[in-house]
Order: sequence, then C-alpha cells, then structure tokens
Amino acid sequence: MTDGTKWAPGTAYGPVLSQTDLYLLNPKLELHPILTHSLKSFHLIFQLLTGRASGFNADSRDRDLDFTAKDEVATLPRVTELIVITRASPWCTIVRNPRGVSLGDICGTIWKEYADNTLSEEEFAALPPQMQDRVKRTAVNRESGGARYMGWNVDAFPFNRCRRIDWLRDKTFFDGLERDDEFAKSRLGFAAPNILVMSLTA
Repeated sequence: MTDGTKWAPGTAYGPVLSQTDLYLLNPKLELHPILTHSLKSFHLIFQLLTGRASGFNADSRDRDLDFTAKDEVATLPRVTELIVITRASPWCTIVRNPRGVSLGDICGTIWKEYADNTLSEEEFAALPPQMQDRVKRTAVNRESGGARYMGWNVDAFPFNRCRRIDWLRDKTFFDGLERDDEFAKSRLGFAAPNILVMSLTA
C-alpha cells in the first residue's frame, strides 16, 4: 500500500512511546501519509456515520479500494495513545493501543465515539435553538434510514436519542489529520505531539 515497509505493523521500527515517554522526549511525530491524504495511490474514504473505510486511486476511480493498510502504524515513532480533536465538535477522542496506534484503531475508535455516544442534557442545551433543531432533524433522518421524518414531530423528538454523529450534521466524512498546536491550546489548554486535529467534510 505505502512505499517501503516503515509503516508495517510489528516491532521492527523502534519502541512504542508511552504518554510519559512522549512528553519527556517531545519528538516530532510523522503521520502516515494516508492520514494526511498525501499518498497518491490511496485516498482514504472514511464515513463516520457507518464506520466504513475504503479508498480510491485517481487512476481507478470506477471502484472502491479495500482498506488493506488498516493494520499499519499511524505515526513514527509509534505511540500508545493519540488524542483527536476537531473544530466540528467539542469532544476529544482518545485512541489507544499498547502495541502502537494503527490506522484501523483511529477509524474504529472515532466511529464508535461518534456513533455510540448520545448527547447529554448539558451538551444539547449548550447548542443555540436553531442548532438544536438541526441536530434533531439529523437524528430523525438517521433513525428513519433517510426516509423523510417518518411522521415524527421534530420538536417532540427526545434530545437523548441524538448522538454525537448527529452534532456533525452532514460533515461525516474524514478529511485528514494534522497537528495544530494553537488550536490544541485553545481547546485543551496545552499542546503535545500526539494531539491531532481532524478535518471533516460533507
């Protein structure tokens, strides 16, 4: 999938850094080119709503490619933990793997965090009324499988059936990871090599 074998799973490419190691050494992490959309042979298509991850190659746009690189490591050096934040939502997703976080770990953890977790009353109340209505409409649409509201009165739809994925509304496609220390500091109060910002698109 990628050029060379440095991203291959296994223990051949140095130790896996723990959180403590990472903060003491403060290394610059190299992100897997699939995560930054810089690999020309494979562009990741990851849908947070369904959890489906596949890809395409500009030379063969007529078909999806299997995500065969899912077991490859996400960073070099490898780390036990990545923290993923996004401008599109207030949550922080922590991806863990004691053998080194892989591409599949990132997709699987982000999908579960957004698909499985419902909004709390406080989270829903933090939204302005217009956004509350949009999130509810997205949730109704998701629950009805795309059928138009199935007779639901959107106002009466219970907030606790809204999930984090509904907060994103139509921006449910992964559009890459990058390090942005200024945004990390504004969101978390600190920056670190393993804090990454996820971009999303419709």
